[in-house]
Amino acid sequence: MAWVHLLIAGLLEIGWAIGLKYTQGFTKFIPSVATIACAILSITFLSLALRSLPIGTAYSVWTGIGAVGTVLLGMVLFGEPVEVRRLTCIGLIIAGVAGLRLVSPH
Repeated sequence: MAWVHLLIAGLLEIGWAIGLKYTQGFTKFIPSVATIACAILSITFLSLALRSLPIGTAYSVWTGIGAVGTVLLGMVLFGEPVEVRRLTCIGLIIAGVAGLRLVSPH
C-alpha cells in the first residue's frame, strides 16, 4: 500500500506544480485553492508512504514522478520544447525511479 500512497503523492505533486502556473501568482482563486489542496494532499500521501518506505527512496521517487510529469505536461499544455536531450533526461529520471523501486526493501 505504501507504493500506492507514493504514486498518488507523486501525481498530486504534478497537480500542484502545474497548478502554480494557473494561479498566476496566487491571484486566481479557484486555481490557487486547487493547487494548495493538491500540495497538502501530496505531502499527506507522502507521509503515509513514509510509514514503511525509506525516506531516501520515497522522496526520490516522489520528486521523480513530479519532475517527469511536470516536464511532460509542460510540453503538452504550455508548448515547452520537445527535444531529444530533454526526453533522454526524462528517461534517466524514470530509470532512476525504477531502479530505486527495484532495490527497495518493500
